Amino acid sequence: MLRAYGLTDPGTTRTSNEDSLFVDETLGLFVVADGMGGHAAGEVASRLAVEAVEGFIRRSQSEQEFSWPYGIDATLSYESNRLRTAIGLANRRVFRAAESHDDYTGMGSTVVAALVSGRKLSVGNVGDSRLYLWSDSTLTLLTVDDTWIGMLRAHNTSLDPEVLARHPMRHVLTNVLGAREETAVRVTERELRAGDLLLLCSDGLHGPVPDDVIAAHLGAAGDLAEAANRLVREALDRGGRDNVTALLVRLGGEP
Repeated sequence: MLRAYGLTDPGTTRTSNEDSLFVDETLGLFVVADGMGGHAAGEVASRLAVEAVEGFIRRSQSEQEFSWPYGIDATLSYESNRLRTAIGLANRRVFRAAESHDDYTGMGSTVVAALVSGRKLSVGNVGDSRLYLWSDSTLTLLTVDDTWIGMLRAHNTSLDPEVLARHPMRHVLTNVLGAREETAVRVTERELRAGDLLLLCSDGLHGPVPDDVIAAHLGAAGDLAEAANRLVREALDRGGRDNVTALLVRLGGEP
């Protein structure tokens, strides 16, 4: 059994919220998207991304025929292929919307999505929204940021985190939904254990809040709504100026 709770806040300086989230315990689908672009385009981009992911996951859940526009990756499970295709379609939808409306030129969105089937977890992401796993008192980041810093870390794990934190290009995204007609979608899989806790979040949370503080909150998490509120409040109290989103998912059942 899955239990989940999501919360988003515009932050301390913005009047609008360009983050979107989706929670459906029955589908086993959980999504966070962080939009960008002027004239409210960021809000549109993240909403379109979430709607597209949800739409394909719903269609592919039934036994009716449907198309696989990006083919099947034989190295991935059926569920992960569903998620990979859903995010690919989200990219196409945001891209086409940006091309069709002058006010939306240059808009885009990050996305991180979790699809849980039994104890199988599929994770897909584009951009710098993240998914953390809290399991056996250990915090593990299951996504890789599509940023200049993320690219550097992927090629050299010995780089000093404090130096990277001051890098002038640390916030530059290297991949987002909607920037190109086709985009690379990173998908990973793993087995979950009873009691495992997932955190999906935008950079408005993981930017100002260090991983050790996130771990402390997840380790103390009882009620999911209370824990999500505490995480968002932590980001705001640390001066986070961006929109902040925290979505928590816990797997129940016997170990």
